[in-house]
Amino acid sequence: MRDFALAPLFAPLTSLRGVGPALARLMARACGGERVIDLLFHLPESFIDRRTRVALREVRPGQVVTVVVEVVRIEPPANSRQPTRAVVTDGTGFAEISFFRGFPAAKLPVGGRVVVSGKADEQRRFVHPEHIVALDEAERLPPVEPVWPLTAGLFPWHLRRALPEALDRIPALAEWHDRALLAREGWPGFAAALRALHAPPAPPGPAPRRRLAYDELLAQQVAVGLVRRRVRAQPGRALIGDGHLRAAALAAFGHALTPSQTTALAEIDADLAAPTRMLRLLQGDVGSGKTLVALLAMLRAVEAGGQAALLAPTEILAQQHLRTLTRLAPVPAALLSGSVKGAARARILRRLAEGELKLVVGTHALFQEAVSYRDLVLAVIDEQHRFGVDQRLLMGRKGAATDVLVMTATPIPRTLLLTHWGEMAVSRLTDKPAGRTKVRTTLHGMATLPDLVAAVARALDGGARVYWVCPLVAESETADLAAAEARYAVLARHFGAVVGLAHGRQESPVREAALADFAAGRTRLLVATTVIEVGVDVAEASVMVVEHAERFGLAQLHQLRGRVGRGAATSFCLLLHEDGLSEAARARLLLLRDTEDGFRIADEDFRLRGSGDALGTKQSGGPGWRLADPVDDEGLLHMAGRDAAVLLDVDPELTGQRGRAVRMLLEVFESGAAIDTLQSG
Repeated sequence: MRDFALAPLFAPLTSLRGVGPALARLMARACGGERVIDLLFHLPESFIDRRTRVALREVRPGQVVTVVVEVVRIEPPANSRQPTRAVVTDGTGFAEISFFRGFPAAKLPVGGRVVVSGKADEQRRFVHPEHIVALDEAERLPPVEPVWPLTAGLFPWHLRRALPEALDRIPALAEWHDRALLAREGWPGFAAALRALHAPPAPPGPAPRRRLAYDELLAQQVAVGLVRRRVRAQPGRALIGDGHLRAAALAAFGHALTPSQTTALAEIDADLAAPTRMLRLLQGDVGSGKTLVALLAMLRAVEAGGQAALLAPTEILAQQHLRTLTRLAPVPAALLSGSVKGAARARILRRLAEGELKLVVGTHALFQEAVSYRDLVLAVIDEQHRFGVDQRLLMGRKGAATDVLVMTATPIPRTLLLTHWGEMAVSRLTDKPAGRTKVRTTLHGMATLPDLVAAVARALDGGARVYWVCPLVAESETADLAAAEARYAVLARHFGAVVGLAHGRQESPVREAALADFAAGRTRLLVATTVIEVGVDVAEASVMVVEHAERFGLAQLHQLRGRVGRGAATSFCLLLHEDGLSEAARARLLLLRDTEDGFRIADEDFRLRGSGDALGTKQSGGPGWRLADPVDDEGLLHMAGRDAAVLLDVDPELTGQRGRAVRMLLEVFESGAAIDTLQSG
């Protein structure tokens, strides 16, 4: 239960005076939440200093200036398309103040002296200036004005009017940082830092923002530390196998393990043999052979007399894993997902409960309450960024002492390894298995689309199979992006029955049939959305076209590219982009063109797109940190990690004076998994 003192911060925005439902919706869209604390954490991106007065002759175009002028005359508009103008002077020159609507005649009396603050154009015109006040009321002009990120329909004055009451709602909170740290860094208190940014009497400098960034990072590091300690405190069970099942699987695979697979498997085996629970992250680039390592770990569990389960975020990926296990594992495996119903589901549940079924693959259905295991000793969670810490632990609770191996095909930047996956040991696969080929990546403007279609025709004539990925399912009235259905219609007219279509809005059997047709070669050009990003393994596919590639994240493009290059044929990834790319967008695509190093790509994608929320389920697209910057504040992150470790060593239950304050910090930043850990002991 949240501390009562914090209730005003978590009240809805509509509880603020003057904020009705419509305005609250606009604010929530800009702030990322519907509560007062979301408004407080919506920090300005810059500041306008209105304290310095300049003469009109010193005004430069595009510059925000504050001038003291006398109104010479008012010029009404000649027609409705022209503005009303006030001609003003300060003795050094003349200027115009123009309004196309709502001319403030009371604020601009002829002969009156006023203070004007705004941006002037090349003709020294102030069009709709932000502020006009009488000279004797100049103190009403904000000396320094924050510039907040806004959304359509939301204006700065909306925030300026709501924030004073929001700031007044911040309760008196005990300081959760070490006093020596605050003195060394010159940081203000929590409430003072928010006031310095939202209502600054002077440009605030870096200290308030860094203070708040450190608040967020420390909350995260303490949260991860508490979860880590909870996991590592749980007793495990030593799993020792004789290797006969593994040997059979490797014989069916037909290739030797790569050096990094061998190393990762040795690390996993050491964890499995230990008397404590395993919680390990297997991090591997596209095509690095994670599934094989996971299977060998699962077979060790079966050799030791237990059961193993593999959890995937989608049924497509679960079915892909089942095919791999069926091909390689010398013991039966079954699929348990939402689509498995009736007698088939009942039979699988019975076999799991009785221990007859040793290997199971599935989706969220695997950790539903109705599913019980005779002796689940290993849970493998794939594409684990789709699951939060609590969901990982929930899967681990399905057995008496279940070891947990989680894995991701998206290489994780060093910064995130220190934070979001801090509760886990890490193994990394750095090389590709035998048989994987380099993918040649090229960039193409939309103007070259006919040439690209001709190139695809030549590839199809040569026997290739081709993916064509679009960013949307259907055409949109608000976006002129390629739509999978529209592109499918065009390509089907051009190439005929060899073209298939797969996207997320199709009924599952329809989509699965389209993927199966492509895998079997009944279709050879598959138009799709990102449903093929993971879990689709067609060795014969050698060409990947991504339309409007500039609209995808780098890590996602890298994942898509990983769908080709899985066989012996030379493979290509053609990135089709809008003509007239910005320099930043071009630089991103060039990076993808020039490297297949997923770790380098992941670092860049993290810097550009944010981090996701590993303690929950929110993912990239929006940054996981609201107040900290993943690149600029990396030094603070290391500080917070050390600070959290020392704090938890000294006060693991957070019951001391500083510990109690840090509990409040966790509530302010809603570190739910950590708070649950504390409350459950």
